[in-house]
Amino acid sequence: MVDRKCAGCGNIKNRDELIKITRQNPHGNIVINPNSKIFGRSVYLCYNHACIENAFKKNKISKILKASVPDDLKGKLLNEF
Repeated sequence: MVDRKCAGCGNIKNRDELIKITRQNPHGNIVINPNSKIFGRSVYLCYNHACIENAFKKNKISKILKASVPDDLKGKLLNEF
């Protein structure tokens, strides 16, 4: 079991308990990566609205991924989880 840190709250949890968002190599597309089959730079978030909101408010996702995040990603995350 591998532990990862949530970008929203900073809590360390098992990777299975977090949403994985990945910037694909070499395309640079940013995708929600539920099965960890896509390789690239990744960021993790808890499955709650407060962590998602906090990560977007402080621009943490784009800083960690070192890329601009699409505007519709926040809506997708809030609707799906």
